[in-house]
Parts: sequence; structure tokens; C-alpha cells
Amino acid sequence: MTAYKFYLFTIIVFFVFIAFGCRSTKRLAKNESLVTKLTIKGIDKEFSVRAADYVALDIRPNSPFNLFIYNTFSRKGKLKLGEAPHLLDSALVEVSRNQIEKFLNIKGFLNAKVTDSISIENKRVSIFYTAIQGTEFKFRNLEFNIPDTSVKAIYLAKKDLFTRIKAGKRYDSDSLAYEREQIYLLMKQNGYYDFLRQYVRPTVDTNFNSGVADVNLAILNPQGKDYHQKFTLGNTYLRIQPSSGIIEKGMSRDTVVIDSQYRFYDYSKFFKPKKLVDYIYLKKDELYNIQNSELTTQRFFDLNAFRSVSVDFAKSKDSSKNELVGLIDIIPLKKKSNRFDGEYTFNTSITGLNLGVTYQNRNIFGGAEIFEVKLRGGLQFDKNISGGLTNRILSRDYQIGVSLSFPRLITPFNIESFGRNGVPHTRIGTTYQTYKLTDSYLRKSLGVNLTYDWVESKYKLHSFTPINIQYSNAQINDALSQQLISQGNAFFLSTLRSQLISSSYYTYTRNLAKLTTFNNFTFFSSTVEIGGNTSALAAKLFNNSNNEDQKLLFGVPYYQFTKIETDIRFYKFLGGERQLVLRVNPGIGYSYGNIKSLPFDKRFFAGGSTGLRAWQARTVGPGNYNRASLASDSARFNLRNLDQLGDIKFEGNIEYRFKLVDNFIGSKVKGATFIDFGNVWQLRDNALEGGQIKLNKLFNQTAIGVGFGLRFDVSFFVFRLDAGFKFKDPQFIGEDQYVYKLWFDREAKNTFKANYGISNSPDRYSLSQIQFGIGMPF
Repeated sequence: MTAYKFYLFTIIVFFVFIAFGCRSTKRLAKNESLVTKLTIKGIDKEFSVRAADYVALDIRPNSPFNLFIYNTFSRKGKLKLGEAPHLLDSALVEVSRNQIEKFLNIKGFLNAKVTDSISIENKRVSIFYTAIQGTEFKFRNLEFNIPDTSVKAIYLAKKDLFTRIKAGKRYDSDSLAYEREQIYLLMKQNGYYDFLRQYVRPTVDTNFNSGVADVNLAILNPQGKDYHQKFTLGNTYLRIQPSSGIIEKGMSRDTVVIDSQYRFYDYSKFFKPKKLVDYIYLKKDELYNIQNSELTTQRFFDLNAFRSVSVDFAKSKDSSKNELVGLIDIIPLKKKSNRFDGEYTFNTSITGLNLGVTYQNRNIFGGAEIFEVKLRGGLQFDKNISGGLTNRILSRDYQIGVSLSFPRLITPFNIESFGRNGVPHTRIGTTYQTYKLTDSYLRKSLGVNLTYDWVESKYKLHSFTPINIQYSNAQINDALSQQLISQGNAFFLSTLRSQLISSSYYTYTRNLAKLTTFNNFTFFSSTVEIGGNTSALAAKLFNNSNNEDQKLLFGVPYYQFTKIETDIRFYKFLGGERQLVLRVNPGIGYSYGNIKSLPFDKRFFAGGSTGLRAWQARTVGPGNYNRASLASDSARFNLRNLDQLGDIKFEGNIEYRFKLVDNFIGSKVKGATFIDFGNVWQLRDNALEGGQIKLNKLFNQTAIGVGFGLRFDVSFFVFRLDAGFKFKDPQFIGEDQYVYKLWFDREAKNTFKANYGISNSPDRYSLSQIQFGIGMPF
């Protein structure tokens, strides 16, 4: 048997085992049978998926994988992993039949009938439900019985904005429930604090002969009254408890009155009340509006300084005023906290370790400002380097960042607050980084930035960074410099040397809040960056000297460039917890003026845990570039992670997500299969052979990877493990690009990798890549 056939046979056996072997009935008692099939017939496609949800979970067929996990690891009840066998229960079959019938009644098929049948063979059960829907009833007439004329006027003025009760539309009990809820919210938004859902009473008169439903909608008055009472707001009392949530006897507090309507009682003594008033939307003498109550709650949570927020009301003791007193009770988070994180990456020859610690002060100036200090350190090791562990260090990367975030827009001029849609932020930050690549390259960078974030609506976010400055001092080994020049690779010298980057950029994001949902939607994010023009003006004003026809500012060359990157994703809900995601991520940068290349930090790279997952980051492309074209092994070693960058980027991903296990050591396990494709390219010719984009050879220059992954969801974060496999690698020529052929031929694979090790030394080739990550890839 050839290697290809052996692997194919192994895969087929594995899936047969999962699909059938895990459904083994050997462990069942004599009177037990396993449910393996569920069929529902006779229901329109519009309702068939939802109808299946009314079948009891315990008589739906098991997920094969979940049952396999249960049978393998949960013996004798010691571990509750996977999913217990779903056994036939005739009582649940009848209950489910009745629920499906009721569901059809609710959806307008008032005379629908559902029957069931059961088939048992070799302890395996097939359950069948057959529905006869009957006449589809439709709304016809809608009448109103609303004695309070003010309530009636408000309802009739807003009704068309939300009503689903329209003549000729399918009768649906859910539409009546929706109408009741919308009327309740409408009244709560217009001063009716005491309004109850029970006041809304729709009655339906159905004519079974003609299949129509007439609705009479009544909004009753409170018992013993001729109208509903409106309420206005009075003073608001805000209590800030200690972060422990316990107010001990005799505990002192700060008491402040602001604007004669807000009374603060601060037991924590952390906050300055004047800075919190902007997030209270309860205004004296305004009508009560439940939306303003909910908005106040949400905005206090958005400040990321409180763990509990409660907004309530009490009626004024003077009943003649029809006034409500606002009561806000909040418990702050601990003022100071530390967070640790890290990641580990590896492939055939290179491993990496990154560790970080973040210190955070959530209320440094008393107005929920966030002061943050981040320390990060990373090492990469190359096992092909001889010597001890220290000698095998390929690169060192150390960073320190300090930032201060204000929950407001701080500008030289007054602008309207955007707080109703979301808390705006002003962030000031500075970072210092040292990056060392063996003994060949050392860069020290200092950066400063100012950023404004604001929310246009729940799903539209804006971010503008008017100031982003980075000064880098670079030291390139003299031997490497001479080697690059002699080999015609002076391009790298201009990219890696000391430099000044000043830019401004703007980002627009849409539907970020939907990423954790299972709806159908499109996510969009795009960033536009322009840099260097201010530096060019300053250099001209200061009349700085030139260096090889390049102008200098503060002794180093400056860059002028424009750059745009876009991320578009299409999310398709497929029922249950299944989801299909299509993503495209293009970008382009163009340099002009002083230096004809993009700064190193502004160039694009491909590969990594959120892109082409079959490759490590910075190891794809550009274009058809193969590192064998470099003149020597030492050049490949010294330029590792520095040469495979581009001015153009295009990555795409197709990912199918599904649930695997409901409970695996306290976490949900979800699976994913994916196809990744793309590359980076260069706009101008330089020393990299095959790196320039060729539109007529675009597919030939495209990398393709496939793979599967696991996501462990433990509520507060998702731990991700992806295995990517190279399918098409553009660094090779012709049919050799299709490296998937090597998956099934061990001898050919070993020969291929050996030849690659000779031509591309010290690089090694791997057909697969494991990616670890926190959170979803996109």
C-alpha cells in the first residue's frame, strides 16, 4: 500500500469510528435504546429549523464527537465530559409533538396537527414527526380600546415605527407579544413610570372558515383611575460604596451637591463628583424616561471603573408633585490591578517566548481615568545554532509603554459631547523598545502618540490619532552593512537605519459589537495613515543638511508616505452554534519625497495566528521571493524576519466554526476548519528577486494554507489552538508550489526538506505550523 493510500485509509477509518463507533450500544441496558435519527416533515422551510428546537434535548441525536468524548472519558461517572447518550423516552416524544403543534399554532396555523412515530432497530431509534399545517391565518382588522386620550395619541403617533400587526400579514402570536412589549417601552419613555405590561390586552377573534384574525387592542387604565399618571424627575442621589461593597458602621464619606440636583455620597473617597456628572442622564424637571435610566447604567459601566451599577427611583413624599427621586448605587472596581500574559510559538527550528505584565490604576485623578504601564519581553531561539541556550538566542525584544486614558475628549476647543452613544476617550501614550537580532542589528525606538476615540452609534466607532511620532536609533553591524552593499542589497540599509516617523491616522469601525453574536452581518474596519509632511516642512524651515540627497531632521532621515489597510468580514449564521466567516484584508502603502521606501514598522507582513496560519509571521513572500536568492548563508541568517516584508498586502480567510463539546474540564470546546490565502508584495524593484507584484501572475504569487483548530471557551476568554498546513507555497516554481503533494509521500517530503536545507540554510522547511492565541483570530 502506498503512503498516500495508507493516509487516506487512516482518515476514512477515523471518521467511520467517530460517526458510528462512538454510537455503540454495547453499554446500554436491556430496555434502553439510543436515539440516532430525528426527522420532521410537512413544515415550511421558514419554520422547520425553529420547529426542531421544540424537540426535547434528551431525545435529539447526540453529537457524534460529544458522545465519543463521553464514552471515552466519563466511565463510571468519574468525569462529566462530553454528552451523555440520548435515550428513547416515549413521554418526551409526546411532549415534543405537542410543543411542535403549539409552535405552529403560534405562527398562524391554528388548526395544525402533528403526529409522531418511532422506529427501533438494533437498539437504535429513529423518531419521525409529520405535520399537517392547514390554513395559514392572516390579520384582517385592528381596533383600539384606549380610554386615556394621551396614551392613545402617543401610541398612534409611534405605532407605525414598530407594529407587526398589519392587514394581510400572517397571524402570529409573537407579533402580539412584541406589540405589548413595544407599547410598554413607549409609555416608559414618555413619563409613565407606573405603566405595567398587564395594561395592554390584545384579544383575537378568529374565523376558521375564512382563515382571518381580527384584533382588538385595549390599553386599560389603572384600577379606580380615569388616566395614567406622568412623572417628572426631581433630585438624584448617588452613593459610591467601598470597592468591597460593604459599608461598615461609622464609616465616613465625602458629601457634595452639584448643580443643586445631584447629591453625592462617596464612601470610597476615590472620585471627584464633578467628573461623573456628565454620565448621569437624569435631569431635574424632565419627564421620566426609562431609556435615560438604562443609558446612565451603561455609561457608568463603560467607564471600566465600576463592578456594580444600580439605577432606581422612589416617589416623592409629596404626592401632589408627581415627582421621582433618582437613586444611583455603584460599587467601584479595585483601584489598582496587575495582569500577566504570555504566548509561546514554535515551528521546525525557531521557538519564541513572549511575556508581559500590565499595571493599571483605574482612577488616578478621580474621574475614572486609566493609567497603565505595560512591560513586555520576548526571545526567539534557533535550535540550529550551535552552543548553549544563550548562544541560540536569535532575537531579543523588550518594550515598556506608559499611557493615560481620559473618559472624555480633551481638545483646545469645546466640542459637543458624544456620551449618549458611548464614552469617548482621549489617550496619551509613550513607548520605548529595544530590538536586537543576534549581533547584526540593534534598534532603539521612542514613540509618542495622542489618540481620540468616540462612538457615533452602537455599531459605528471612530478613532483619530493626530500625533504619532517615533524616533529610532539603529545600529547595523559593519560586516553586515558591507555585505549588503557588496551583494546589491543596499535597500535594507535604508529600511533598517536610524529614522524619524511622524504621522496621523484615522480608523473607522462598523459592527464591532456584533462579533460575539451569531447573526448575519458584515464587519468593516479601515485605517488611513499619512506621514512625514510635517517633518518635511520642519526640515525646510530649519534648513537641515542633506545626507546623500536625503534631508535630515534631528540628525536622521525622515519618511513621507501614505498607507491604507482594510478588514472586511462576512458572518453567516448557519443555525445552532455554527457560523461561516469570509474575510478579506487588503492594504497598500506608498512612499514618496525624501525616501523611496516605507519605514520598517509600516511595512506589511504575512503569516501568523490571525492571517496565513500555515506559516509563522514574517515568513511569507514577498511575491515569489525565495531566500535562496540571497548570496550566502550568513545573509539569510542576519536578515531573518527583516526581508520578507512588502508595500502591498492581501490576505483572505474562509472559516467554518461549530460546537464540539459542551463541557470539557469546565469549558466549551468549539472547532473550526479554514482556508487561508494571500501574500505581500513590493511596489518597486529592489534586491528581492520575485518580490515585485505582477498582476498577470497574481495567482502564481499567492500562498494557500488549510487547517483546523480548537477554541476553548472558559467564559472570560477564549484560548485558541490552530494547526495550519501549507497547500501552495509561492516561493517555489511551477508544480513545486503545490506542496500538499508531500503530505502523503514521506520519502519525497524528506528529500524535499533536505534539498531546501541545503539551498536555504540556515532556514528549515515545515509543511505545518501550530498557532496559539488568546481570543478569536477574527
